[in-house]
Amino acid sequence: MRMKVEQIYTGCLAQGAYYIESWGEAAIIDPLREIQPYLDRAARSGAQIKYVLETHFHADFVSGHLDLAKATGARIVFGPNAQPAFTAHIATDGEELRLGDVTIKVLHTPGHTMESTTYLLKDESGNDYALFTGDTLFIGDVGRPDLAVKSDLTEAQLAGYLFDSLRNKIMPLPDEVLVYPAHGAGSACGKNMSKETFDTLGHQKQVNYALRADMSKEEFIQEVTTGLLPPPGYFPMNVKMNKEGYSSIDQVLRQGLQALSVEAFEAAANETGALVLDTRKPQDFAQGFIPNSIFIGIDGGFAPWAGTLIPDVQQPILFIADPGREEEVVTRLARVGFDHTLGYLQGGFAAWKAAGKDVDTITSIPATELADRFAQDKTIRIVDVRKPGEFAAEHLQTAGNTPLDYLHEHLHELPKAETLYIHCAGGYRSMIAASILKARGFNKLIDVQGGYKAIAETSIPRTSAVCPGTLQ
Repeated sequence: MRMKVEQIYTGCLAQGAYYIESWGEAAIIDPLREIQPYLDRAARSGAQIKYVLETHFHADFVSGHLDLAKATGARIVFGPNAQPAFTAHIATDGEELRLGDVTIKVLHTPGHTMESTTYLLKDESGNDYALFTGDTLFIGDVGRPDLAVKSDLTEAQLAGYLFDSLRNKIMPLPDEVLVYPAHGAGSACGKNMSKETFDTLGHQKQVNYALRADMSKEEFIQEVTTGLLPPPGYFPMNVKMNKEGYSSIDQVLRQGLQALSVEAFEAAANETGALVLDTRKPQDFAQGFIPNSIFIGIDGGFAPWAGTLIPDVQQPILFIADPGREEEVVTRLARVGFDHTLGYLQGGFAAWKAAGKDVDTITSIPATELADRFAQDKTIRIVDVRKPGEFAAEHLQTAGNTPLDYLHEHLHELPKAETLYIHCAGGYRSMIAASILKARGFNKLIDVQGGYKAIAETSIPRTSAVCPGTLQ
């Protein structure tokens, strides 16, 4: 087989882009913002990128379609109903695109959004080989139908469209067809995606709740719309950028990779109102940080958490990073639409401290010490910042749940006069929460290292474990 199909998976966004090649021609499906990996892949084969195929206007990341088309001359392709503000080919339902010896058939599958489209790859013999489903069908789940809600289109109506798309366009395909979705576990574009990143359609018909053969449309709508958490706040702006255009990634990198002295960094923060973002390790941050800076560590779900917790993608950002990771920070921020990074602190936090500037800290204790303190005082205030589903599955009996995702909306419920013991699952989200609370004037904060995983090894009473699959 001369056809090549490769999944290019980015774990921090739980996102899958795809490279298809046949006889020197290539197509890229749902590329990320930085295009060099796709250019490099095509160059290794001596292939020319002919198409950039978009399954829909993405909400959770900014696609690289514009930069990739500009760099290669490739044609950007969307499905029916798409109305981008730039030149693109709006394909018709059932249209076939030739790529070397293979064919890519356009299947309009509205429901997640009204322009949502899947691409069916047919091999050299014309056999159905693989389906690139975008956010229409995931492994173990389907796309959420609430992101494209408008005044004339309800969540239930979108779910109805999705039901029809799955039954009429996807489920009739052969069981051996491979399903390649745009996302896996960890993405906010679905509820309960599998950690697997591809499967056969036949197996999905057996195990995916949304593909049950005996399911009515009413049952589908009920199940798909139940338990949806509000989407992250940055989603609408990412859709707008994907639809209307954005700055070149090269321009964003040039601006964001300016090395600033301590004096220049401080002046820029004061003059621009920039958010100071610290991307180091949680415990490094706890031991010393610039007052009022916010921690979101690069070694974690960095970009999605930045998008969730920083309300405006237009927000100017200055950042602190471990040496050598500056470009990674700017790139990952740009993936979710933060194009106004103004530079980083040259020499990192060590330079700030050496300059004699004010430094703040957050107390962080091991889980065993929390257990000792709890044994002495059962009334201590424990704040669990995990997601509601994690909390419902199992938690400390005396803990309250304030999910990090919605921390801003619930600040008024937390008492500044009391000492707050903050934990998450492993210690990453709790430090983010502590940094936000510290910047908002909460001074009695104690982070619990290792999170619930470590706490569960202590004697602090916990609720009985509930299988997440039984939670609604």
